[in-house]
Amino acid sequence: MEKITDWLETLDTEMLMGYAIEYGTAIVSALAIFIIGKWIARKLSNLARKMMERANMDPTITGFLSNIIYYILFTMVAIAAIGTLGVETTSLAAVIAAAGLAIGLSLQGSLSNLASGVMIVMFRPFKKGDFVNVADADGVIEEISIFTTNMITADNRKVIIPNSKILDGNITNFTANKNRRIDMVFGIGYGDDLQKAKKIFNEVLAAHKQVLAKPAPQVAVSELADSSVNFIVRPWVKTADYWDVQFDLIEQIKLRLDKEGISIPFPQRDIHHYGENITSAPKTTKPRSKKAA
Repeated sequence: MEKITDWLETLDTEMLMGYAIEYGTAIVSALAIFIIGKWIARKLSNLARKMMERANMDPTITGFLSNIIYYILFTMVAIAAIGTLGVETTSLAAVIAAAGLAIGLSLQGSLSNLASGVMIVMFRPFKKGDFVNVADADGVIEEISIFTTNMITADNRKVIIPNSKILDGNITNFTANKNRRIDMVFGIGYGDDLQKAKKIFNEVLAAHKQVLAKPAPQVAVSELADSSVNFIVRPWVKTADYWDVQFDLIEQIKLRLDKEGISIPFPQRDIHHYGENITSAPKTTKPRSKKAA
């Protein structure tokens, strides 16, 4: 203890104060640069987002680019704060490059998601608000971020899909075009009037206000099935009206067929029972037991 006490007494108090002021000032400056710079980076990214929105840019591109701008500015702020502490940025850049290589090798999946996100934004197979099928999931696109894409399903579940999974499979965009065709199949009995049924289908389609006249609906006999004559009924509607019109047409056609006495068969099976002459088995008698002599 005496040696430690003697060593502390030999220290120059003014020198300690100088170090404390010098490094303390550098630390405070670095913290100030980091905090203020991060705030400015967020503000600039939000400003860029608003400018892109005023320019009527696609929301998908707007969100993606604003995130990229923020992370670039944030990286610059972090380097500036570290440089304030006396660390040479040139050597720091070499260290960051080496660390980036190591991290890149260990995070190949994340980098793949990042590259896929860039591809999605560039080629735009879908945008925010589209109803799509990707990676075996159906839903409305909510957001496309750097690494993932978020969608909301029809029953209001949130699905988060890595961007690389989206590009690895097929992408079906149900809302990419203005109009869609509804494909329905109705079967009538073999004994029903075929021309009358066809007339009913055409009349129901023509009376529906949301069915488009062009392209014209298609009604035709498609198959002579086991228990019915099948019709294909294919009207065109606006994409936004697809499900409402399909449900409505199914109901209206069923009611109209019932009213006109045209049956819609359902699978049936005829069972033929052939009787057999079953002879009764002869009765068996129990053997008599011998009396003891």
